[in-house]
Amino acid sequence: MAGRLFSPISFKNLTLSNRIVVSPMCQYSAENGNANDWHLMHLGQFSVSGAGLVFVEASAVEPRGRITPGDLGLYSDDNEESLARIVRFYRKYGKAKIGIQIAHAGRKGSDSLPWLALGRPYHQSEGGWETIAPSAIRYHENWPVPLAMDQSMMKTARKGFVESAKRADRIGFDILEVHSAHGYLLHEFLSPLTNHRTDEYGGSLQNRLRFPLEVISDVRAVWPEAKPLAVRISATDYFTGGWDFGDCVQYAAQIKRLGVDVIDVSAGGLVPDQKIPFGPGYQVPFSERIRKEAGMPTISVGMINDPHQAEEIIATGKADMIAMARGMLYDPRWPWHAAEALESRAEYPPQYLRCEPSKRPQPFPKTRGA
Repeated sequence: MAGRLFSPISFKNLTLSNRIVVSPMCQYSAENGNANDWHLMHLGQFSVSGAGLVFVEASAVEPRGRITPGDLGLYSDDNEESLARIVRFYRKYGKAKIGIQIAHAGRKGSDSLPWLALGRPYHQSEGGWETIAPSAIRYHENWPVPLAMDQSMMKTARKGFVESAKRADRIGFDILEVHSAHGYLLHEFLSPLTNHRTDEYGGSLQNRLRFPLEVISDVRAVWPEAKPLAVRISATDYFTGGWDFGDCVQYAAQIKRLGVDVIDVSAGGLVPDQKIPFGPGYQVPFSERIRKEAGMPTISVGMINDPHQAEEIIATGKADMIAMARGMLYDPRWPWHAAEALESRAEYPPQYLRCEPSKRPQPFPKTRGA
């Protein structure tokens, strides 16, 4: 009997064949924000992996919103066409649905490629750029101080999210996710650790929510009503005096009223000295509580690598979907293996049907007396 992990789920006009999501994973391999053959290979393999939904990595809404010079963007016609190539591949060959996450890195932008210099900013003398943030507070002592955003910068960022959402729709993505987690720009507005503004965008929780809510409202207004909209959030900063779970529940309730369909629940990423209690499914309790307290469908992510663990999360109502990142990099056929372990069935492309368990050649039975 098929388990809950492999049952379909629908949001607006989108129906997914199962509850397995491939998380957005930055590849740091773009050229001027454009996707290339690496991205086609990377994302293409997941289109036939058996997952129900695959997200394209965080794609910047303006050039200075990139984390590194190798980040994808969705701010130019060239960016748009390079990603359209991937969506066309999904439409022709893929079994999974495809979404995209749009983002702005804020003060964590202009970083070096991680395999060249982990955690070292990409200086302007090397081709880096000046970053922006709610307040002029650097990410780390060896990082440059970002520009505190004025109204003009805020207007530009909001417009960037809107135009990227329009591009994502033209390309044909099935679902859009707004990134407001992991210490990037929208999260920086949410947390009192990074938002020291004294205007209507700082101070009280409602003021700190204002800019992210404006962005989400703007995006919802241009993203087709028939298509689902997701928001990724960090449930806590894992740091005293920072954004906490109580704040998060209020945020979730307000974005629900704006027409958001699902919340992708992560945590952390704002400050380098956070204390994260890593362990299997360590973020699942956040997803469960938001699902219950805010009444929102959720995606849970973070060290969910065992099929029975994933099945239990869905079956007991702790999340509506589970997302995987590193686990899918390690085993791009994880959904196939999970389906076999749970005596369920995942999607296979016709070219690969011969390897489906029910289609594999069986050994001849031994003859009597052999």
